[in-house]
Amino acid sequence: MKQKKVVIMGAGPAGLTAAYTLSKGGINPTIIERDKVVGGIARTVKYKKYRFDIGGHRFFTKSREIEDLWLEILGKDLLTRPRLSRWYFQKKFFDYPIKPLQVIKIFGLDSVKFTLSYAKSRIFPIKPEISAEDWYKNQFGEALAKPFFIKYNEKLWGIPCNQLSMDFGKQRVRGVSFLGTVVYHLKRKFGSGGKEVASLIDQFYYPKYGPGMMWDKFKENIEKDDGRFIMEKEVVKIKHKNHKITSIIVKDKKGKSTSIKAEHFLSSLPLKELIKRLDPQPPREVLDAADSLKFRAFVTVALIINKENLFPDTWIYTHDPEMRCIRIQNFNNWSPYMVGEEGKTCLGFEYTCDFDDGFWNLDEETLKKLAVRDLEQTGFAKKEEVIDAKVMKLKEVYPVYDLGYGDRVEIIKKYIEETFNKEEVNIQPIGRGGMHKYNNMDHSMMTGLLAAKNLIGGEKFDAWKVNIEAEYHEEKK
Repeated sequence: MKQKKVVIMGAGPAGLTAAYTLSKGGINPTIIERDKVVGGIARTVKYKKYRFDIGGHRFFTKSREIEDLWLEILGKDLLTRPRLSRWYFQKKFFDYPIKPLQVIKIFGLDSVKFTLSYAKSRIFPIKPEISAEDWYKNQFGEALAKPFFIKYNEKLWGIPCNQLSMDFGKQRVRGVSFLGTVVYHLKRKFGSGGKEVASLIDQFYYPKYGPGMMWDKFKENIEKDDGRFIMEKEVVKIKHKNHKITSIIVKDKKGKSTSIKAEHFLSSLPLKELIKRLDPQPPREVLDAADSLKFRAFVTVALIINKENLFPDTWIYTHDPEMRCIRIQNFNNWSPYMVGEEGKTCLGFEYTCDFDDGFWNLDEETLKKLAVRDLEQTGFAKKEEVIDAKVMKLKEVYPVYDLGYGDRVEIIKKYIEETFNKEEVNIQPIGRGGMHKYNNMDHSMMTGLLAAKNLIGGEKFDAWKVNIEAEYHEEKK
C-alpha cells in the first residue's frame, strides 16, 4: 500500500485531513501548497504579540469522527470556549435566532409592520421560490427580511439578493421562521413548553493559539509518517491521457517548473481552477461552467486597541447599513492566549469584495482608516485608543451561490466522473473551494477524510453528499 502514489493539491483543512488519514492508512502522500503556511483560509496570522484568524473558525461538528480527530491532534490544547454572537443594527444588538418579543421591545409600534408583513407573506407567498430573496420574504415577511437578511446578504455577496440562490438562505437560516420563533417564545413566557426553535450552540472547541496550531500539528504528524510537503509552488497544469490524470506541473516563484507523477489525485483547488488547468482542455461547455463560478475575496483589518473587555461577544454580525464591514471578531474572547499583552484587545474587522476591484486595491492605510471608522460607529472605542493595525487579504474565500451555480457545478462534476473516475477513482475534488460548496470547516474536513478512505480501500464514499441535507446551522446536538 505504501507504493500507491497520491498527490494532494492544497494544504487546507480538507487536504490536511486527507493526508493525515492516508498516512495512518499506510499511504505516504505528496501535498502541494502555493503558500508558505498550511491551513488555507483557516490559518492563524501572527502579528507581533497578537494572533488572529482570517474569519473566525469555531470547531464544532455533529460528526463524532471529526471531533475525535481534533482531540487526537491537540488534546488539552483544544479549549472549550463560550459562544455569544449577536447582530448589530441601528446601534442596537439583536439575538439570533431572532426573538420577535425583543424586536417589539426595541422597535415599539413600528414592529407592527413586521407582523402585518409576515401575515401577507403567508396569505400571498412568492411562488415559485427561486432566489434567496424569495425565501427570506416567505420565511419572515418583507419588512423583517429586508433589513436583517436581504440587505446584509447584498453587502456580503456584492450582488442583489434576487440573484442569490435560496440554497444559501436555507443553509444559514435552517429551521428558523418568524411564526416559529413567536410561538416558541410565547410558550416559554407562559410556561407551556413546546418544541424548541432551532437554537445555536453555546460553546465550541478552539485551539489555544488559534486554528493554525491545529494545522501545524497535522503537518508535523504527516511528515513523521513520511508524507511530503512541497510548499510555495503553484499547480499550473494538470496533465491527463486515456481518461486518467497522469501528472501535474508545478511552478515556483522564480518560474521554475517541475512535473510530479502519481496514480491518484485529490484537489482542493477552486473547482474552476481545477478545470482551467486541465491539459488537454475539457469541452467548451465544461470550461464555460467553470468560468461562471464566482468567489468573493476577503479582507481582514485587525485593530489593536488599548482597552479591554469591549464587549462579551465572540463575534458580531454588522447589519447596520452605515458600516462597511460584515462582521467583527473579538479574538480576546476566542482564546485569552491570542492576545499577548494585558489590557489590550484585538478586533478583526471583516470585509468582502471581488478580487481586483476598487475595494481590493485600496491601500493599507485607507483600509485601516475604514476599520477605525467602523469601530467608532459601534461606540466600543475611540480612534485615539487604536494603537496598531494589520491588514490581510485572501483572493478566493467564499464560493458564491448565485442563481444557476448548482447546474454549473453538476456539469463539472459529471465531466470529472465520466472522464477520469470510470473504472477507478483517479481524481477527487475536496473542500469548500474544491467542491464550490459554502460549508463549514468540519464538512470540508469530512470530504478529505472520505476521499482518503476511498483510496485506502474497503467501503466507498461519495464526498459530494457531505452537507447534502443542508445541516449547516450550528444547532445544538
